[in-house]
Amino acid sequence: MNPTAELIQPEVQELVREGRFSELRAALRGLPSADLADVVMALEPDEAAILFRFLPRDDAGEVFAYLPQEKQEELIGQLGASAVRVIEGMDVDDRARLLDELPTEVAQRLIGSLNPEERRQTQAILGYPAESVGRLMTPDYVRIRREWTVAEAMAHVRRYGRDAETINVVYVVGEAGELVGEVRLRQLLLAEPSAFVESVMDRNVVALRADQDQEEAVRQLTRYDRVALPVLDTRGSLLGIVTHDDVADVAQEEATEDIHRIGGLEALDQPYMETGLGEMYRKRGFWLSALFVGQGVTILALKAFEDTIDRAAVLAVFLPLVISCGGNSGSQAATLVTRAVALGEVGMGDGWRILRHELATSALLAASLGALGLASVLVFNGLVFPALGWEVTGHPVRLAVAVALAIAGVVLWGTMVGSLLPLVLKRFGFDPATASSPLVATLMDASGTVLYLAMALAILRGTLL
Repeated sequence: MNPTAELIQPEVQELVREGRFSELRAALRGLPSADLADVVMALEPDEAAILFRFLPRDDAGEVFAYLPQEKQEELIGQLGASAVRVIEGMDVDDRARLLDELPTEVAQRLIGSLNPEERRQTQAILGYPAESVGRLMTPDYVRIRREWTVAEAMAHVRRYGRDAETINVVYVVGEAGELVGEVRLRQLLLAEPSAFVESVMDRNVVALRADQDQEEAVRQLTRYDRVALPVLDTRGSLLGIVTHDDVADVAQEEATEDIHRIGGLEALDQPYMETGLGEMYRKRGFWLSALFVGQGVTILALKAFEDTIDRAAVLAVFLPLVISCGGNSGSQAATLVTRAVALGEVGMGDGWRILRHELATSALLAASLGALGLASVLVFNGLVFPALGWEVTGHPVRLAVAVALAIAGVVLWGTMVGSLLPLVLKRFGFDPATASSPLVATLMDASGTVLYLAMALAILRGTLL
């Protein structure tokens, strides 16, 4: 909990329990919405409901938007008919997100209770696909006409800007509602009052389409360092705007999903500490089971070389060294390429460029790790094994060369697999982040085992084998 919330929470709880509501209203005045949300989280459901009844509608809506979904649903049940007042105070995009997550019958009842204008705006946003820019946009913005004077435009901003999400940028539309330009408020303030808006507006506007994926909004706002971007329909008409705070939420959600998938599990729908045992088991158990089945290929590979291992058991000693190098190098490449794909730094047509770039790097890594492998075999066989009283291996140089070449080979192979796997997955419609470290490591366990034992069989034939 935020330090401010920690200080105010006991006082608020005491005022609610003792029914000192005039003092409660005064205590809540001026507190930031995020801090008030922390206070609400610490209160019992009935106490939180009382607090909300003493907040102004718009303030209640802002605080409500900061709460997690489970707490929102709990409060809706406690507030009863008063919930409509709170929900009407929310920004339209936040309201649509909440209603989309509620049970259908609850959401329909609340939508039906909204005033006609709020209902129309909410239903319009809910009409777009779940992960589209249309679900993020808000209709609370200021637009002006290009034929107006600056004085007329400023009067319009003063009249309607109070309810807008932001007035840093004012959007200029034509007669049919099409977006023709934008003007920063600073430009309007400094322009001559008699000048026409058309003479000061910027015609090179970066805009989003309502049907685009929300990740595109994240990329564009970050790329152009904007507070907000306009959202258009397919005909170029201005529908709303997407603001940086909503995009920040999407960016956090997307980053969380990618991190979870890179770790080899399904993305959690709720915060870690709020995820129940059953949900946690389901999210993690599927991937662990799939990876377990995938290791069956490694068993087949080992079985195929069973005679080779029987004749030179020392090969099994250095097997983990070889396959771990392949898994680690492949996981590094997969992580780097997955992140580059997510940031738009590379696309589906960059496969050869990625491969050339990674192969150049992996050649150096293969040489370095191969040299370390060579030295490791000689050190273990010449110093460590005798010091521990274990039997040393004959033909240590040949064995060291076999291990070194196998390590170099699996590093090159692992890097190639790891760098191309995210693109292959994206090509077939899967999230590139599915190219997780555990998945790459599982693939490399089997292929690395085959490569290592085949290399040893070729080099050690006639000596250890």
